[in-house]
Amino acid sequence: MENAPLHALPIVQLGHQALRKIAAVVEDIQSREVQAIIEQMLVTVKKAGGVGIAAPQMAIDKRIFIVCSKKNERYPDAPDMPATVMINPEITSHGDEMKKDWEGCLSVPSIRGLVPRYQEINVVYHDRENNKHTAIYTGFLARIFQHELDHLNGLTFVDRVENTQDLYSESEWYRQFVE
Repeated sequence: MENAPLHALPIVQLGHQALRKIAAVVEDIQSREVQAIIEQMLVTVKKAGGVGIAAPQMAIDKRIFIVCSKKNERYPDAPDMPATVMINPEITSHGDEMKKDWEGCLSVPSIRGLVPRYQEINVVYHDRENNKHTAIYTGFLARIFQHELDHLNGLTFVDRVENTQDLYSESEWYRQFVE
């Protein structure tokens, strides 16, 4: 069983209670359980084609997310960032500038929203080897980090839109803004 191939886990959808819960701090990052969760998350986000995923999206009560920005059909201007595991992440400070831009979510399929986010954030997190990292993210990477951190705090992007008129079906969003 140890060498069984990993399969993508189901991604829970808006309305599932796991998306509304504050995720638990990871105490033993290098435990077999946590390392197995990370492997499943890496497989799941790759299969889903996302630019990030948080453990609560798979009904896992842990403060873990992955950022893996890359150009794709949904985000054609995304910068490249290899899959980066972020455990117990926090924003330590942020700039003053906020910008509204489009977001989607693997747990909220077929909907896009204009979401205000900080343009620059200072962050701290641990990697899967329990090394502490600090970083400054700007633009799209800052947006992904804030989006995924919201998942760890029981929020989705639809909680952040300022007005319901900032919500679009994905098909209408493509028709108006991509095609």
